[in-house]
Amino acid sequence: MIRMRPGWVVEIRERRPGVSELLVETEGRVKKAVNYEELTGPVAVGDRVVLNTSADHLGLGTGGFHFVMVNLGHLTCAGPEAGHIMKLRYTPFQVQVLAVEEENSPFYSAVKNCETLDGLPVVVGTLHSMLGPFAVAVRMLAPELRLVYLMTDGGALPLVFSRLVHQLRQRGLLHATVTCGHAFGGDYEAINVYSGLLAARAAAGADIVIAVMGPGIVGTGQTFGFTGIEQGEIINAVGVLGGTPIAIPRISFADPRKRHRGVSHHTLTALGRVALQPALVAVPRLEEEAQRYIESQLSAAGIPARHQVVVTDGGPALEGMKAYDLKVSTMGRGPHETPEFFLACGAAARLAVDVCRNR
Repeated sequence: MIRMRPGWVVEIRERRPGVSELLVETEGRVKKAVNYEELTGPVAVGDRVVLNTSADHLGLGTGGFHFVMVNLGHLTCAGPEAGHIMKLRYTPFQVQVLAVEEENSPFYSAVKNCETLDGLPVVVGTLHSMLGPFAVAVRMLAPELRLVYLMTDGGALPLVFSRLVHQLRQRGLLHATVTCGHAFGGDYEAINVYSGLLAARAAAGADIVIAVMGPGIVGTGQTFGFTGIEQGEIINAVGVLGGTPIAIPRISFADPRKRHRGVSHHTLTALGRVALQPALVAVPRLEEEAQRYIESQLSAAGIPARHQVVVTDGGPALEGMKAYDLKVSTMGRGPHETPEFFLACGAAARLAVDVCRNR
């Protein structure tokens, strides 16, 4: 059930293209809320709104906002004129988009005639926070290369929710964005991961693609009960399409949970049991004890037998975050608390640049 409550807008805290972050008064309290203009139109101070308060009521983290469902002050919103594909299908918020697969799309022929990635490096992560350090590392190593972000629907569905994407676009670190599945709001819309990858190459002109979900991974303690398992499935798609899949392992020695110590069980499951196509697995150079621990985890999961593990320098990620003043955290921790997480992203960037230059 959706927990709906009435409220009104008391402050506009931030506006980004397509999204506003608000303060709303509801149930006698002032709380943070998000309004997506593509869904519910613009908002102004004083507007009466209907709010989805479910996530905040449950005390969730990334999703712990109220969300505007209806703006009672502006019930009529102009929708897009083109496109026949619906995302968020058969829900009250289904969104009309013009997908690259549709005949009316200016990219229809380019995507239709593109049947292979032809060795294109596609870096596959599990957390949205991997996008930032990876992007700055690519820029530090090869500023001439065009980086395209393929956002899947494993986390947040509206691309505009991501402050990180907005910051990367402002700094010129992303060439284009593609949203696939039920994710929406990218420069290019695609129906699934396969056509999204082809669109990144044929329509967006990518030299390197990074495929990772939006903010808000869903996870449990169960082996297969997390949305980051898509890492293995995306690797399979890249392999089927003739690309070069590169996996970013989720690594941390700061997380107190045993299942996320060293290489997370998310990575060990996705690479050791789900990914059937071989990939390059980027492991950063760390201190000897940490390096041995990671190597033992990967070996126990059978990953070196299925994939090519490459140990390389991930320093450009940390250098790039400093150079571009990019503030990124993962599970509330920054580069000082868990440098190995960010170094893994830098190691993947180095592999992707090497693959790109050797194609």
